[in-house]
Formats: sequence, structure tokens, C-alpha cells
Amino acid sequence: MKTLGYYNGTYGELENMTIPMNDRVCWFGDGVYDAGPCRNYRIFALDEHVDRFFNSAGLIRMKLPCTKEELKELLRDLVKKMDTGDLFVYFQATRGTAVRAHEFPENVPSNLWVMLKPLPTPDVYKKIRLITQEDTRFLHCNIKTLNLLPSVMAAQKAKEAGCQEAVFHRGNRVTECAHSNCHILKDGILYTAPADHLILPGIARAHLISICKKLEIPVSETPYTVKELMEADEILVTSSTKLCVSASEVDGMAVGQKAPELLKRILDAVREEYLRETEA
Repeated sequence: MKTLGYYNGTYGELENMTIPMNDRVCWFGDGVYDAGPCRNYRIFALDEHVDRFFNSAGLIRMKLPCTKEELKELLRDLVKKMDTGDLFVYFQATRGTAVRAHEFPENVPSNLWVMLKPLPTPDVYKKIRLITQEDTRFLHCNIKTLNLLPSVMAAQKAKEAGCQEAVFHRGNRVTECAHSNCHILKDGILYTAPADHLILPGIARAHLISICKKLEIPVSETPYTVKELMEADEILVTSSTKLCVSASEVDGMAVGQKAPELLKRILDAVREEYLRETEA
């Protein structure tokens, strides 16, 4: 299969799948999701993604229709049905199917979705350009919910500016990007926003922190400002689809590129870990 869609036990090519209109995702975006890369039919960091998925569901008081092990088994089985093993693996759960009402439906099971599509191995050495934007999202950014309209708007604004990501900030404090985490290198130290309610605790973020510690690069999980972002030696952006890349421009101004050797050590280690963990 070139693409795959799965919904509550039924699967097929994405364009052939249909969803009930009363699925609460249609009315409220009532659900959670997770996603990650796959190479050689091996899903990277699967345990971590599934753990976060279940945590997000718990935070919105939604019972999932399967156990963690059942979900992992399902995902491993579905990727084997694809023509290529290099994939984007996306899965979500919605709070059931019922006539529209804001309150939770009673005695209605949640719905499980999976989407698979080809994804080349990320190029960690590719530079990206960024814009900045005030973070006007709600205060539950630690939950990976389906309510992504502010991120959609910011991503479109970045695209129209010829950039690849938007960096959110609340006042002077940098939080994260529209669909990534953001970090800076300054004087040999990695600074990353603390994992509070203002950011998503990214899987790639956690791997970056772990790699820096193995490389004996100090890590500071403390807030930093837009000014510090602009003056950083390097700006790093992490996500499950990008792994880790660096920025060369923010709001049309050249940034970073002051610690190329340190940056290369980090990017080499990120790439090596991904290739090692997804060997055939």
C-alpha cells in the first residue's frame, strides 16, 4: 500500500476511508494524537510515543480502546502492509461517536485512527528559516490534543514568508514552535524551555537532552527570551519528523552559525542514534 488509513478495525488506502460525521472530532476536535518516524519498518521511539499518547488521553479524561501493548502490536502490523518502510506514523483517538453535545457522551467507546504515509529519512544538516509570533494558544500545551488551529495559522504564515517554522513566544519568553520544540546553544550550554504547561514535552526534545548529556554538553531547562534567541550561538529545532535541525534566519535576520563544531557533534549524534535504532 502507498498510504494507509485505519479506523476502528477497518483499513485501506487513505482516499478510500470514510469517517462517521458524528465522530466528536468533527464537532469539537475532541481527542489526542501522537506521531513519529519509521525507517526500515521500525518505528522510532515507539514506547515513548505510546506512553505520551496514553498520558494525553488521561489528561483529557478519555479512556482508550486498547492497551499500550495492543496499540504497539497494531502499529507494527500496519507498517508491514506498506510498500516502503520509511514512513510517517500518525495515530489518534477521539471521544467516540454521538450526536453533537458538549458534554462527554455516556457509554460510548473512543475511536482509534491510524494514518501512514511515506517519509524520507530526515536530513538533520538542512538549515531552516524561522519567523516569530505571539503565542495565543490555550494553557494546556503539554497535552497533544487535536485542537491545532493556532499552529495551522502560524505554519501558514511561516510558509507565506518563505520559512519552515514559526517560533511562539508569550511576551518575551520563547515557548516552542508551531509543530516543534525550540532550543538554543550559548557558550557551550544547551538551553531549552522547561517542560511545563506552555510546551509539549517533545520526544525529539528528550532525545536531544539525553544526547547532549552523553556528549557532556551542559543542559539548562530554563526559560529564555526572544532577545536570547536572536543572540544565540545556534538555534535548534526538534520534532519527530525533523529529528533536529538548526536555523540560519529568524524574521529575515541572520542568526546562529557561531558554534559549527559543537552543532555538528550534536547533529551527528542525533543522526547516528536514529539510524542505529531503525536498522533493518
